[in-house]
Amino acid sequence: MSQPPVNYQTTPGQYKHWVMAFDGPIATLTMSVNEDGGLREGYKLKLNSYDLGVDIELYDAVQRIRFEHPEVRTVVLASGLDRIFCSGANIFMLGKSTHAWKVNFCKFTNETRNGLEDSSRHSGLKFVAAVNGACAGGGYELAAACDEIVLVDDRSSSVSLPEVPLLGVLPGTGGLTRLTDKRHVRHDHADIFCTTSEGVRGQRAKDWRLVDHIAKPAQFQQFVRERALALAAASDRPANGRGVALPPLQRSQTENGVEYTHVSVAIDRKARTATLTVKAPAGAQPTDIAGIEAAGAAWWPLQMGRELDDLILHLRTNELDIGTWLLKTSGDPHAMLEMDATLLANQSHWLVRETIGLLRRTFARLDVSSRTMFALIDEGSCFVGTLLELALAADRSYMLALPDTPEAAPRIVLSDMNFGVLPMVTGQSRLARRFYEEEPAMAAAREAKQQPLDHARAMALGLVTSDPDDLDWTDEIRLAVEERASMSPDALTGLEANLRFNGRETMETRIFGRLSAWQNWIFVRPNAVGELGALKVYGSGNKAQFDMNRV
Repeated sequence: MSQPPVNYQTTPGQYKHWVMAFDGPIATLTMSVNEDGGLREGYKLKLNSYDLGVDIELYDAVQRIRFEHPEVRTVVLASGLDRIFCSGANIFMLGKSTHAWKVNFCKFTNETRNGLEDSSRHSGLKFVAAVNGACAGGGYELAAACDEIVLVDDRSSSVSLPEVPLLGVLPGTGGLTRLTDKRHVRHDHADIFCTTSEGVRGQRAKDWRLVDHIAKPAQFQQFVRERALALAAASDRPANGRGVALPPLQRSQTENGVEYTHVSVAIDRKARTATLTVKAPAGAQPTDIAGIEAAGAAWWPLQMGRELDDLILHLRTNELDIGTWLLKTSGDPHAMLEMDATLLANQSHWLVRETIGLLRRTFARLDVSSRTMFALIDEGSCFVGTLLELALAADRSYMLALPDTPEAAPRIVLSDMNFGVLPMVTGQSRLARRFYEEEPAMAAAREAKQQPLDHARAMALGLVTSDPDDLDWTDEIRLAVEERASMSPDALTGLEANLRFNGRETMETRIFGRLSAWQNWIFVRPNAVGELGALKVYGSGNKAQFDMNRV
């Protein structure tokens, strides 16, 4: 029996697992998971364990704080359960899930936690984990994504990453990498921590850098508040900013497509392709802060970013067989350049900054999607500035040449938005990634900014892959798509991930690269998911039986 598609849209009134509260510059997100509120049947979310539905709510809550509550400078992540912060991803959910579900679940939770750090780094929104009890596995990974962890020192509360000894898998949302890259936990201490199921408590947890602070139960709540206020004092989010409500996205969905206001997708199931089209701004657009605030969630970059984000998540989770995404754009290039100019001129304003942050994270979500992406730059295209990022993110880009009617041929245009405003998780612009930061190629690209580039100049600058003319266009695209569809999806996923992240490494690339690759492999090994594997027998009273060969 097929499962209903996952809907990533929600509102606070629909939350089953989180409660939001606001107190001046502090927002508190309290995790109180409804045991019977799982996204799928067959498991109970006991001990504040989570599934994809819990994390969809968390993602929505943080997004609303970013845009609807600019006065908030620090978010406290707390628990509504006594003596338990979070026991991590629900083990019975993982044991019953398909491999694809587990991998997509881990990817989304990774992106949500990376998003907390992205907001701390770029937007002045800080996060404190108030660990009031046992904090295990994914619960500790959530805490580790915060700026600070405060652990109650009550002789029983602990932090742990018990996946290896208990489940035969790895922490799935960056725990290992944050121990080393972010928290600088000593190698030997990290080794003990990750192979000990009972966890580490109190002063030792602080000494080993597993937490930042400990506080006795009587002082715990006040200490958490003091730390939240201290972090808030260093933030520049506006105390009197006018928030922007985020209404539900309007979309119409059919068996073979989804249509939003600015974004759409058409699915060809036989060819296993999805054609994504993003429309440039149309009509009069605000250019000053008053107009942007008045437009609110309907402002083109904010609405388009939300729509594209939702569509990417929908396709990744609900359309597993659609392996090739064909990226297209349409609209007025001049309107797109004017929008870029507005974004750049007002980027110091909190709302514009948050909108750029949404675009940055959405394009980064595209980068790590395990789908082939080809950009098709044809008649009527608008691969300009911000929308050119779609082509720069693609594995290949094809640009139509019209030798008989060159005036009708598409043009691409670089703007300052392509030179570091929307970086990948490597911290590089996609142009810098493309050219390995080699200065001659980057200088030539900078010289060409704001200029409409035809196929010949785009090829000469190295900005596109191929420029077939109108006689060859249809056949070349068809052959490329058919060839791709004939290859192993597993091999293509590994190939694309290696080639897309070809330069510097960051904590985020290590999480998505090394950790995801190892976890992907471990999730199909009998020691984890065989009939007597650790993930399968957990909680049954039976002991896992391991094949002791090292591979």
